[in-house]
Amino acid sequence: MFKQKKELVFLSLKSMEIEERIKQAETKSFKAVFPNNTNHYDTMFGGKVMSMMDEIAFITATRFSRKKMVTASSEKINFSSPIPAGSIVELIGNVVNVGKTSLTIEVEVFFEEMYSNKRVKAVTGRFGLVAIDDNKKSVSVL
Repeated sequence: MFKQKKELVFLSLKSMEIEERIKQAETKSFKAVFPNNTNHYDTMFGGKVMSMMDEIAFITATRFSRKKMVTASSEKINFSSPIPAGSIVELIGNVVNVGKTSLTIEVEVFFEEMYSNKRVKAVTGRFGLVAIDDNKKSVSVL
């Protein structure tokens, strides 16, 4: 019985450690939307937004694991609002699932008008990243 209690304490400590690592891994970045990143509708290129989201997902995963990480997948990316030129964009990455060798990172993209308090959630998406070793073989994220 003592061994079982000891294992439960270890598991809850490990769980607390993971929760703390998740909090510390949250990543935020701000960018300005300049004309070179917009299309003929004067809104940000979707591909540019996805590239920035993948970068934030990578940084978030690396901050959590402190291991080499590679993008393995991107799930449905929802563009709910166009991002106008002249906006300030905020990207927020959070770990939403911890697997044995992989992490799922959710990235939210907001835009703010530069000269008002208007803030809109424009894009959300999830990315799967895998921890690898020097031989590009998957390893534990922990």
